[in-house]
Amino acid sequence: MTHAIRFHKPGGPDVLVWEEVNLGRPGPGEVRIRHTAVGLNFVDIYNRSGLYPVSLPSGLGGEGAGVVEEVGAGVTDLKPGDRVAYGSAPLGAYAEARLIPADRLLKLPDGIDDKTAAAMMLKGLTVQYLIRQTYRVKSGDTILLHAAAGGVGLILSQWARHLGATVIGTVGSDEKAKLAQAHGCAHTIVYSREDFVKRVDEITGGRKVPVVYDSVGKDTFLKSLDCLAPLGVAALFGQSSGNVEPLNLGLLAQKGSLYVTRPTLNTYAAKRESLVTMAKELFEVVESGAVKIEVHQTYPLKDAARAHADLAARKTTGSTVLLV
Repeated sequence: MTHAIRFHKPGGPDVLVWEEVNLGRPGPGEVRIRHTAVGLNFVDIYNRSGLYPVSLPSGLGGEGAGVVEEVGAGVTDLKPGDRVAYGSAPLGAYAEARLIPADRLLKLPDGIDDKTAAAMMLKGLTVQYLIRQTYRVKSGDTILLHAAAGGVGLILSQWARHLGATVIGTVGSDEKAKLAQAHGCAHTIVYSREDFVKRVDEITGGRKVPVVYDSVGKDTFLKSLDCLAPLGVAALFGQSSGNVEPLNLGLLAQKGSLYVTRPTLNTYAAKRESLVTMAKELFEVVESGAVKIEVHQTYPLKDAARAHADLAARKTTGSTVLLV
């Protein structure tokens, strides 16, 4: 028997329970892994609360790192003892061990430890598709990033700076502004006391930006559109403040023939070859030192409810890892 965090009904952090589970052996195309570290992400809150409905009862979490214990029939590129990580997988990472499709696993380079991997896979792969595919950031671009001191934000800022872009980041406090600046943000805007539309206009000399990366949603989205240059892209990849209201598409014409997209990692990484290519690029920028992954908080896995409460209350910065 092994243990996992599960929930039987949607709700607050209190619905998370630490349960015994019987895993069994891996089936064809599956691998059994023993986790060493598990990543915490805002999407976990969406799943737990019912915003993103799942079949219940359910496990939780889509990001983790660990060691292969056993492989099922047909799995040829992994073997027991291999260090692996994943960031695009079925729910179930909040567990001491789990069964997982082999095609979702990535072998870890020697230069990346398990805790770092658990903090970077989902967030780092998200950044890869956002700045290399959704809108391909290039040298000379000035871009706007909301929640710049969050886990995705700190990675995106560093990577975009490495590509030669200027990052404008919005944050919730002066402390978070300092953190964002230390990780690649050339300009920070404390949205609780500054009008970020006005500040973006000032910073860019009225030219505005070609892309806004928005994971906040309801509180920022319409203003995000006002920050875009003609033909600009609004990439809404989360909604920590709530769902965006239905959009009058006529606004996109009025504001400069804008583009709006609601991308997800599951779509971009659906094909094995896409996932491998994305991970290779992520591993390269981390191993080179261009992007530093910093774990700012750790919790025992069984204390996942407390970690969820702190994340929702915006008490965390950067990446948080649940240790097994």
